[in-house]
Amino acid sequence: MFWVKKMRFLMSKLRCFSSASSSSSLPWISPLHYPKTSPTKLDPPPLEQEQEQEPNKKTRFITHEQAIEMIKHENDPQRALDVFNKVSEQKGFNHNNATYATILNKLAIARKFKGVDALLHQMRNEPCKFYEGIFTNLMKYFSRCGMHDKVLEMFDLIRPYVGIRPSRNAVSTCLNLLVESNQMCLARKFLVDAKKYHKLNPNTCIFNILVKYHCKHGDIESAIEIVKEMRKARVSYPNLITYTTLMGGLCRIGRLKEAVDLFEEMISKDKIVPDAFTYNILIGGFCQGGKIDQAKKVMQFMKNNGFTPNVFNYSTLMNGFCKEGKIKEAMEVFEEMKAIGIKLDAVGYTTLINYFGRAGRLEEAMDLLKEMKEEGCKPDTITYKVIIETLSREKKFDEALQMLERLPYEGVFLDKASYRITLNSLCSSGDLEKSAWLLSLMVGRGFVPHYATSNDILVQLCEAGRGADALLALSELLPMGFKPEPTSWMVMIETICRERKLLPSFILLDKLVEELKS
Repeated sequence: MFWVKKMRFLMSKLRCFSSASSSSSLPWISPLHYPKTSPTKLDPPPLEQEQEQEPNKKTRFITHEQAIEMIKHENDPQRALDVFNKVSEQKGFNHNNATYATILNKLAIARKFKGVDALLHQMRNEPCKFYEGIFTNLMKYFSRCGMHDKVLEMFDLIRPYVGIRPSRNAVSTCLNLLVESNQMCLARKFLVDAKKYHKLNPNTCIFNILVKYHCKHGDIESAIEIVKEMRKARVSYPNLITYTTLMGGLCRIGRLKEAVDLFEEMISKDKIVPDAFTYNILIGGFCQGGKIDQAKKVMQFMKNNGFTPNVFNYSTLMNGFCKEGKIKEAMEVFEEMKAIGIKLDAVGYTTLINYFGRAGRLEEAMDLLKEMKEEGCKPDTITYKVIIETLSREKKFDEALQMLERLPYEGVFLDKASYRITLNSLCSSGDLEKSAWLLSLMVGRGFVPHYATSNDILVQLCEAGRGADALLALSELLPMGFKPEPTSWMVMIETICRERKLLPSFILLDKLVEELKS
């Protein structure tokens, strides 16, 4: 809106200028063609006349909405704060909840927490009404930075600033942040204080957070007790999330029968309809427990009850078949997905590629990678790692090296493990030329090869009479913290001496002495 007004003002000025120019008999001269010689100076017009022609200048008033937009569009948090402070100098302007929320969000993202504290102190003297959303957002930022005491502090500020007790949403947010950060001592203290000082009884959402925590840490008995307590009150009665979370905890520790009983109780007793994620918990549990036939029955149960399985359900079942070595059944699931128009995701493709790769069926793995790209499913780093491992295992080193060199230019950045797999295979195969090339590529990209592999390459280069290459490789490895074994040092020195390169020998001896001292 500000820019629209600004453009209208400029356009009106432009029209006034153009009308005045057209009425004048003097021709317009471009600044590019203006004569270098200074024109004859004219007497200035009388002061009164100049004052009459000068338009009345008015300072533009910036509204709250405009201030918010200006703060949002400032990349520099300090400049955003300057805007915030500058607009407050306007006569009749007072910041409100929205402007404070915007600047606090900007400072919190930049981790300017001293500035956040200063603004919170300033907010105490503001006449406007504040809402708890400001404080729940700040809780999240402080939690990401590991400042868990500040999370509690933000919760405690809700009542004095907002003027009412924190809502259950604020309690759930605070508790979940503490639980996700494994701050259970703080979480328990927080719940006690919430009941004592805020007179707040936990609802289903709050209890679900505790159930999730205990299941995550394998304490299923505590999770079951919490669910029993939930059933005693209407405000905290178990819902679909409660059942799904507890079923997942039971499946993870192999208590599949109890998970199925809980599933049946949820449907028959509480009349809760399961969703795709709930079904997937059971499918995954049976696959993990080696009971793939039971997992298949769960899938069939879904279909019989009018529920169409999604890509995650199919992928989980397919992965279960692959783990059992039943590739025929896995491919049948894959073909069924195609038939009903469900596209396999990267996880599903990678599962099949991994199976074919480990079975030595490289051609089929590469065909799946090609199909994956044609279907618009982008392979991720795990997919390429599996492919590179398969190529290296099958001694297709040229293809593996080409892929390692090319992928960063396509936006795929592998970890050092992917490089090390190929380098180890090359060393085992005795392909010294390719080993040295890959070692140089790794070091150039900041990856340090495995300690034993690096020593092995240095020794192999020396034994092949390539002392200069070994010395070059060592000079690249040393700045990255690599320390060769004493035997590797001796082999290199002997090789260089044999080649009658005395100066490099002395340099190596000096470095060896320095390493022994350190």
